[in-house]
Amino acid sequence: MNQRFFLTLVVFVATAVGGTILGQAPAFKVEKFDIKGDGGTDYVAVEAATGRVFVSRSTHVMVVEGATGTVLFDIQNTPGVHGAGIATKAGHLFTTNSGDQTVSMLDLKTFAEIKRIKIGPGLDGIMYDEADDKIILTNHSNPGTLWALNPATGDVVATVELEDRLPEGAAADGKGHIFVNNEGTNTIQVIDVKTWKAIASWPIAPCDGPTGIAYDKATNRIFSGCSGTSVVVDATTGKVVASIKNGGRVDALGWDPAKKLMYIPNGQEGNVTVVHQDSADKYTVVATVATVAGAKTICVDTNTHHVYLFQPERGPAPAPAAGAPPPTGRGRAQGPVIAGWFIAIR
Repeated sequence: MNQRFFLTLVVFVATAVGGTILGQAPAFKVEKFDIKGDGGTDYVAVEAATGRVFVSRSTHVMVVEGATGTVLFDIQNTPGVHGAGIATKAGHLFTTNSGDQTVSMLDLKTFAEIKRIKIGPGLDGIMYDEADDKIILTNHSNPGTLWALNPATGDVVATVELEDRLPEGAAADGKGHIFVNNEGTNTIQVIDVKTWKAIASWPIAPCDGPTGIAYDKATNRIFSGCSGTSVVVDATTGKVVASIKNGGRVDALGWDPAKKLMYIPNGQEGNVTVVHQDSADKYTVVATVATVAGAKTICVDTNTHHVYLFQPERGPAPAPAAGAPPPTGRGRAQGPVIAGWFIAIR
């Protein structure tokens, strides 16, 4: 059974935000569910058609009902999984498995594995490009690469070499372009989906380490989530038109076009910076919503306007063996997972 906690946060603003009346306070209710389970995490993804949220857990993917925090299914055999791409029209789910350098293609109803697609090292980001009907992968290979898959068959359609070995999020404009955040070079590369070639590279200072990305069709703007300062980019010119102060350890970004709200998850502080789009080039921070320390990826259900994050909580790390030097960096021992916090902002 889920342990369930409620927190309602009311934030006062002086202007109308997301359809609220001038002077009134929009309220964000935060719900936390302990969905348990073992393993760390990376990306979360939501299927707006069903409200199901896919939570990566290192070796498995938990399928959670967003409305209740109930675990509906636990997909196994996804070693080193980073994220899930949801192709609702084709009826398929795809997962990026860095552990065996494959992508799993599964039935979206039964979660039975249909095929396993060999890709190569560095599997990380994944998204579904609805306009071009492609599953897009961004790989931390050397050099970094973008792969396009046919969502109906799982066949590889294209591979694009990128300028950085650390490509992160990708977003499509529905007009034949895919924008890719390059974390190492602090750039956005533009991919032409007709030729599957990189046609531009835009520096996006003051952003440092861009990760999460979203595209707003109404204003033709790209939102790039970065630690410390996120940016808004004109998708025609590549120019940075606005910057937004936020927290650290940002690894994704959520966008609700109907509410005109951007959600930037700050893993370092354990909160989310909520930003309202006042106009194409003007943005106002309207709330800082407390979540859980370490929660740095996020997704938005554009049907319900609910926002989801996940973060495991660990107990104390075991003591090193007698006489052994203390571990450092990635070699540091981690404590056992004592809770799995599925977080909903409503």
